[in-house]
Amino acid sequence: MTATPGGRARGVTVPAGRAAVIAGAGSWVPPRLVTNDDLVRFLDTSDAWIRDRTGIGQRRHVTPGLSTGDLAVEAGRRALRAAGEPAVDAVVLATTTPDRLCPATAPDVSARLGFNGIAAFDVSAVCAGFLYGLATVAGMIATRTVETVLLIGADSFSTIVDPADRSTAPIFGDGAGAVVIRAGDTDEPGAVGPVVLGSDGDNTYLIGIPAGGSRQRSAGSMVEPGDNYLHMRGRDTYRHAVERMTQAGRTALALAGWATSDVDRFAGHQANARILDAVADRLGVPAGGHRLSNIERVGNTAAASIPLLLTESAAAGLLRPGDRTLLTAFGAGLSWGAATVVWPEVTALAGIGDTTGTAAVG
Repeated sequence: MTATPGGRARGVTVPAGRAAVIAGAGSWVPPRLVTNDDLVRFLDTSDAWIRDRTGIGQRRHVTPGLSTGDLAVEAGRRALRAAGEPAVDAVVLATTTPDRLCPATAPDVSARLGFNGIAAFDVSAVCAGFLYGLATVAGMIATRTVETVLLIGADSFSTIVDPADRSTAPIFGDGAGAVVIRAGDTDEPGAVGPVVLGSDGDNTYLIGIPAGGSRQRSAGSMVEPGDNYLHMRGRDTYRHAVERMTQAGRTALALAGWATSDVDRFAGHQANARILDAVADRLGVPAGGHRLSNIERVGNTAAASIPLLLTESAAAGLLRPGDRTLLTAFGAGLSWGAATVVWPEVTALAGIGDTTGTAAVG
């Protein structure tokens, strides 16, 4: 799904009867727990200030030596186990914090999972990365390029956030979520509806890392202190996030033929509790159990946010088979997206802090 400059979505035609279907889900967050009280020791802030403005109480950070690729492997392993250990034709990794600038991280993740030799590539759309990856995988399945794909969203934003920046350090956490997607029928549970995508390059300055890219390097400019870290203009970002996620959500519902009253679960990118409530309110999604959230425990995990939320919610019984679910996301770029899915009867395995502990729902 693409969007016109005026913001109206234009559909992509896919072969009738063939769809991308979710077959299993997995997630993993790293062992280091960082509470708001931990941040207060070196930031001019408080637990109450952070909770009031973001809804976050704690987050997970990678420990020394642990990378985005490691998170992706753990989440991918759980998703594969949940789906019955299928062979996959491709591994797609949505991330903004790859293990290295070059090459992509997905081929290494694929090889570590035992799939060396298949297609593997990264998708970079920041916090909207999972939905961009979902659209990419759906297209690959529609064109019969692949039959089964492992799609992972993983990020280690603690490695690119200035720990002394009160505006960003409390917000972001690290983690990974993954889904196995297979070819199936458009009318079966788990079939991904039309994916709505959009971007706004005129506002790239709102969220980004000034240094490290080809523009700064080719110019030979000096790197200022802090330029290797993420910068964000919170107030303007908030406004765009609410507007774009709401617009994309409405379009996705219309394309799916759903009314807002049809939505059983709203799974928005866990950017900020205020943003999530504003979007849900504008869409008309009731408060309470209709709105899935794990932001209080994990913070904003960027590309991992939606698959991590889906996995944890399913494992906890908060997302059940048959639930009509609306997904929305917004990130730097600016980029955004939305999609619908009727949650299928699948297993979800959520790992927390080690490589063995899981919770499952079937």
